[in-house]
Amino acid sequence: MFRSPYLRSPYFKEVLTKAMDLTDRKLLNIIQSKFPLVDRPYLELGNELGIDEGEIIDRLAGLKKKNVLRQLSAIFDTRRLGYKTTLVAMAFEPGQLNKGALRINKHPGVSHNYAREGSYFNLWFTLAVPHDHDLESTVERMGQDTKALSYRMMPTIRFFKIGVNFDMVKQKGSSVNYSPDGYSGSERTGWNEAVPITEDDKAAIRELQEDLALVPRPFDDMAQRLGKTNDELFATVQDFQDRRLMRRFSAVLHHRRSGFSANAMIVWKVPEERSEEVGMAMAQNSAVTHCYERPTFPDWPYTHFTMVHATSTEGCEEIEREISEATGITERLLLYSSREYKKTRVRYFVPEYDQYQDTVKSAPAPLAQRG
Repeated sequence: MFRSPYLRSPYFKEVLTKAMDLTDRKLLNIIQSKFPLVDRPYLELGNELGIDEGEIIDRLAGLKKKNVLRQLSAIFDTRRLGYKTTLVAMAFEPGQLNKGALRINKHPGVSHNYAREGSYFNLWFTLAVPHDHDLESTVERMGQDTKALSYRMMPTIRFFKIGVNFDMVKQKGSSVNYSPDGYSGSERTGWNEAVPITEDDKAAIRELQEDLALVPRPFDDMAQRLGKTNDELFATVQDFQDRRLMRRFSAVLHHRRSGFSANAMIVWKVPEERSEEVGMAMAQNSAVTHCYERPTFPDWPYTHFTMVHATSTEGCEEIEREISEATGITERLLLYSSREYKKTRVRYFVPEYDQYQDTVKSAPAPLAQRG
């Protein structure tokens, strides 16, 4: 729920009924990568764009109302915080897909959940659980409760790139950076290792992960709740980034509402001896927003997963050809997103995880992955 003292202004009423203009697009470009962590961030954004603070707040409020802008908050590294995470592929009978997807959405650790076309598995979601929860039994229970025909857990073995960023001016999908998770060289070592987290850290994470208020001084209340000054809060943010707990503070956009109507996950069969070389080559393509290596199964030989966004399916297919030509890898599947069931940021150190566990019956001993 956003709040703004400017919502009655003529501009706000106008923005709800018209398409995004160039200023909206420039604003969205800025806040996806470098939201200002200062006392009055909207004033600073206004100074950069040559408009006043109130208009910035109105524009953001309008973009939220139109569901172009999902959220303004911190992005944390799930594994560094001690959470266990995986990508899950599930197969459903067509008539059971919607019901199953909505049931899976109830888990607080499900952040992305999409129906995808192009393979036997027609539902793909990401799941994170706290360190003291069992990831495998959670997925097993989900499969049982939803009557999934089959499922596969596909955790990340190695990542090459992450960080979606939509160029709203040029209307091209691109990543925030080209090195894995913003780190390079030796910094990639230990990317999936948890680090010590204090209770003060947890309190700050709980505040920073929530949607930022659309008021002139949005950090004041947050800092006050933590018993900090604003400068101390910003120092905490820098500490989180230095410890690689937090990637950045930025906006998340709704890709379809932003004009990127095509979303494809392209999976590639890459020889083991070429994994690093091909993964890094794929990551160099500016249209690739995520690139991971994941495990294979007898019925699933695809090792490398790339996410691409474009304004059309033709755009996704052009990116697919570019990657294939650059790497020489030809065996692949292109899995289009046909429905978005859930897309949000994971919320950490909140009671909903234990509450969810309490609502389900004790699961039987985990079985082998079915199928």
